[in-house]
Amino acid sequence: MECLHFARSESLLVKTVCAVVVKGYWDKLLKPKIGSSVTSSVINQVLSEFSVNGFLVSWSFFKWVETIPGYKHSLQSSWTLICTLTKQNHFRAAQNLVEKIARRDFLSSPAVLNALVNSCCDPDVNAHVLSWLVIFYADSKMTSEAVQVFEHMRVCGYKPHLHACTVLLNSLVKEGLTNLVWKVYKKMVKVGVHPNLLVYNVLIHACCKSRDAEKAEELLIEMESNNVSPDIFTYNTLISLYCKKGMHYEALCVQDRMEKGGVCPDIVTYNSLIYSYCREGRMREAWRLFKEIKGDVPNHVTYTTLIDGYCRVGDIVKALQLRGEMEANGLYPGVVTYNALLRKLFEEGRMGDANKILNEMGDRKIKPDVVTCNTLINAYCKIGDMRSALKFRNRMLEAGLRPDQFTYKALIHGYCKSKEINSAKEMLFDMIRAGLSPSYCTYTWLVDFYCNRNDDEAILALLDELVQGGICVDISVYRAMIRRLCKKERIGCAQRVFGAMQTRGILGDTVIYSSLAYAHFRGGDDISASALLDEMYQRRLMLTLKIFRSISASYAEDGTNLDAFWSTLTDRGLISKSIYQKFQQAKL
Repeated sequence: MECLHFARSESLLVKTVCAVVVKGYWDKLLKPKIGSSVTSSVINQVLSEFSVNGFLVSWSFFKWVETIPGYKHSLQSSWTLICTLTKQNHFRAAQNLVEKIARRDFLSSPAVLNALVNSCCDPDVNAHVLSWLVIFYADSKMTSEAVQVFEHMRVCGYKPHLHACTVLLNSLVKEGLTNLVWKVYKKMVKVGVHPNLLVYNVLIHACCKSRDAEKAEELLIEMESNNVSPDIFTYNTLISLYCKKGMHYEALCVQDRMEKGGVCPDIVTYNSLIYSYCREGRMREAWRLFKEIKGDVPNHVTYTTLIDGYCRVGDIVKALQLRGEMEANGLYPGVVTYNALLRKLFEEGRMGDANKILNEMGDRKIKPDVVTCNTLINAYCKIGDMRSALKFRNRMLEAGLRPDQFTYKALIHGYCKSKEINSAKEMLFDMIRAGLSPSYCTYTWLVDFYCNRNDDEAILALLDELVQGGICVDISVYRAMIRRLCKKERIGCAQRVFGAMQTRGILGDTVIYSSLAYAHFRGGDDISASALLDEMYQRRLMLTLKIFRSISASYAEDGTNLDAFWSTLTDRGLISKSIYQKFQQAKL
């Protein structure tokens, strides 16, 4: 009875507030007698009552209530007004309000969405509002929330707007969530959203990012069946995909196809094709294509790609000639262009010309980037001028540039060549502390230094030094050292490192066991090799094709010994016959 009385009194209060609002005496609502009873629930009901008569009164009342000190609209009140605005086709105002409450409240929760959606019985309105919510979350890089709202729409039977689907798919592609792109796309089609050119372009862009040429071809066929004609963006993305995969013929076929379809290639098209040829050193084809550019003019990217290509094939004269032509056409080199020229000039030992380029960069106020600094550091490390290399490393830090893996590798290699082993080790520690992982070759330089001095004890001591320096010595460190020691035919030291690894409770992997076994095998110690292979078999350590190729490449000169070892592995069941046959076919 008490609940019924409360419901009647609240209903009467709603009617009273409505009457006050209609008469325009809104300030009366601020009086204690009425105002103390006007809750957010009452406000929401009042907004609902006025929604029938249009949006003007509801909108004005909503905005007036917002000005009352200490009052904050409930989520339900805001949703009610959003639905009213949407019904009256005031989409911009409704969408703005959706974005406002989405910033304030957690709307992607299924429980919240259910409560809000159930308060409006118009499916078209709900589809509108939820689509805006998907767009807002996707644009705000809140991808998981956008997907949650999309899923809720699908489950509830609301059809998302095409634009919302496009924005969501594009957001997923940008974040590299390719698998989720295809799941969302399938669900979108299943609920009756028909893809247009924009959607297909987003999907083909996803194929380009994941380098899935086969899927891109499927999409082209699907576009044709749906009477959606590709545009310049579609073709350029496809050409870029094929060029990245080195599929020159397919890329040229797309170019031919676009021209037959009445779509003229632009400079982006030509740049992709030229880049593809330059990357593989096919400068004759790249130059021919450059000369065939029509309907557009070469830009910075075109010239820089060609200059870098000619530098990589060793034709610095042609690269410098193109740099002159570039400037004659009013295009001035940027840092990427200068980096290509500097790298080649340093490689050829033309330090004077390289310094002229550096001075030119300074005069033109072109700031060096990480690549520029790494090029300089590497050049000085190669000639043993570690003082200059460190000077540029310090300049790099002063400019706010962060040294990367290449920076540290160049310095470590430089110190090893200069026989400054303590500095090399300190640089290795710095590299690891910076959160970068040394590669196989980084450890091999240190191992080679000690091997050249026949100092096995120093190699073993290096492991302790790493631990004492607070570095986590994992299996990758042992793997690199053991592989290099086996390659240098220092099997005894490799076995000692292997023993130290096991003492620390680290089990060997396939690479370590196979490297040690082959080192013993080629050294004529069949018993030790056999023992290691038995242990591999017991631990089910099988050779994959990748490991098989890696070890074979390291010992390519061994020929007969290597073939005999692989046959032994195959007979022992440590490598599948299909993998062995594939490799033998590749050799032929």
